[in-house]
Amino acid sequence: MSSQVSVDSAKRLTSEERREQILQAALAVFGARGYVGTTTDQVAKAAGVSQPYVVRLFGSKEDLFLAALSEATDELLRSFRAAIATDDGTSIDKRIGTAYVDLLRVRGLHQTMSHAYLLGSHPVIGPIARRGFARVWRFFRDEAGFDADKARSFLAEGMLINTMIGLRLVDDYGDDESVTEMFRSCFPSTLPEVLDVVPRSVDPW
Repeated sequence: MSSQVSVDSAKRLTSEERREQILQAALAVFGARGYVGTTTDQVAKAAGVSQPYVVRLFGSKEDLFLAALSEATDELLRSFRAAIATDDGTSIDKRIGTAYVDLLRVRGLHQTMSHAYLLGSHPVIGPIARRGFARVWRFFRDEAGFDADKARSFLAEGMLINTMIGLRLVDDYGDDESVTEMFRSCFPSTLPEVLDVVPRSVDPW
């Protein structure tokens, strides 16, 4: 993947389009580097805009991270709801699981959420991350109709996938027996697509 979010120089983006472009870059960079390790300048470079422009749109790094976290959580739940609404003959849990894996195309989405979940002691990020995590649980219970055990199982597998992606375990696929087995177990029907899209250790994010 290119180290910079592509920009069509022939088209003048609206402020909303530019905002979305910066959020996608923020997800990628925060996802790879974490909250502490990311600067607004790095996000600006990834988005192909100036650092003052990022600050003008979002304010502080904290505000930018919260906007990226909100974008990630909303996109996750939008994808899950679309999966429920699209009855293709498979079970709801199968459709939701596929939607979760499909979101790997949004670079850094899963990892940004994971980073937020490690910031529980942060006075601002912590409460918002907790509310977001609870929203996902309530989706499984109230909208997907899962019992508590199935909701727990889905969250647990999601956290496993997040950990695998964050660790760049794909680097060891095919060489390490345990890693290879893990990928084949987690992605039995989508493995080629997953191997193609997940970030590797040589990627900047």
